[in-house]
Amino acid sequence: MIADYEQNPSEKLKSPRPYALALMHKHLPEMRVHTGLATPPIFNPIVAAFYQGLAVTVPLPLQRLPAAPTAAALHHALTETYAGERFVRVLPFGDESVLDGGFYDVQACNGTNRCDLAVFGHDEQAVVMARLDNLGKGASGAAIQCMNLHLGLDEGLGLVG
Repeated sequence: MIADYEQNPSEKLKSPRPYALALMHKHLPEMRVHTGLATPPIFNPIVAAFYQGLAVTVPLPLQRLPAAPTAAALHHALTETYAGERFVRVLPFGDESVLDGGFYDVQACNGTNRCDLAVFGHDEQAVVMARLDNLGKGASGAAIQCMNLHLGLDEGLGLVG
């Protein structure tokens, strides 16, 4: 797929393209293992014509969750969970400044080891979005961060926040 974008740019590759629509993406087994889910999540990857940056979107029907939280309560839980985490930033809830002209900028974390989390929604529905630089915060940045922690070094050594 990457080769198509790099070697054969065409008009059809200019718009975002959903793929793995049989819902059998190769990463589903590891998603189940790392989340503890009994069944695989619905995973709908989309590729677009940019080199780095990615977003994960998790739609949540809040009334179906235990205690039926609101989107604001979900945001509060994420804010508390990630308080003090150097490379995770929970964006303000209900604040248009987290958007770029009304749009969520998938590439806003490029060049960093940061992951931004955002919650959008209301009392009945929410969307949790994470964005990160898949070439930085992805496997390479995670490897450096884990190595630093394992060696007792500052976790951010060699990484851009």
